[in-house]
Amino acid sequence: MPLTPNLRGALFMVIAMAAFTVNDAITKFSSESMSMAQVMLVRGVFATLLVGLLAWRSGALAQPRQAAQPLVALRVLGEACGTVAYLLALANLPIANVSAVQQALPLAVTMGAALFFGEGVGWRRWSAIAVGFAGVLVIVRPGFQGFSAYSLLVLVSVIACAVRDLATRRIPSDIPTLLISAVTSLAMTVLGALLLPAMGGWSPMDFHATTLLALAAVLVLIGYQFIILAMRGGDISFIAPFRYTALLWSIVLGVVVFGDFPDGIMIVGSLIIVGSGLYTLYRERVTGRATAASESAGPDLAPDGI
Repeated sequence: MPLTPNLRGALFMVIAMAAFTVNDAITKFSSESMSMAQVMLVRGVFATLLVGLLAWRSGALAQPRQAAQPLVALRVLGEACGTVAYLLALANLPIANVSAVQQALPLAVTMGAALFFGEGVGWRRWSAIAVGFAGVLVIVRPGFQGFSAYSLLVLVSVIACAVRDLATRRIPSDIPTLLISAVTSLAMTVLGALLLPAMGGWSPMDFHATTLLALAAVLVLIGYQFIILAMRGGDISFIAPFRYTALLWSIVLGVVVFGDFPDGIMIVGSLIIVGSGLYTLYRERVTGRATAASESAGPDLAPDGI
């Protein structure tokens, strides 16, 4: 029996979140033997080659001057700041904690769209945004035992990614998506090379370490491909909530791979953030703002250098 567009989109979303989360786990594991700048550089080389090949075959590189558009540059800047902050936090915090705080990104984008683009946001959604960021504070625990300054880097990443996503929504539609992805991936690779001396230099790599980072790059591309497939049909209000399965994947991988068991405070904060995000989606549907998934910008994602 064939799946309905909504169920098929939900399945693709779950697969995409799994790919992104496994990529994060590989990245975190790699940071134990090399600097994050080296991770950015090596993973970026593989990602740039792959996405560059796809862009070339699709003809997206026919007008490279389009990449000089100011909003493309702003998107790259947001991705750069978000990537560095995210990777530093990922190397020093449990993967589930990083993922949980990152789930506040859609709330940050909704807030940014209201403040800078004048999009209508009623008091209910403003309340949901406030509650969601209260959940972030529960996880971060400022001033309490268990607080880590690296948690603030996740917040920096959320803000930077919100800038990235808001800029992306305003990029002219005639600029190919693959051109933007190729430019962003190349910029993250160059940034990794520039940061290498300041972040510990180059560590020797064996075949196993190189293969893992190549796999991470492939997983990022797989994740984005399944995001596209998920968003091509069905209702955004049905499909988008499945982005929160990334948190479930991160908890499982955190326990199995790194032995990090989430505590009660982290679980409570996560439930608050996810609940706020789901309520925001619900209000969009009630107020008639829901769109077909194919017309949506899709769920906002953590930085992956693409």
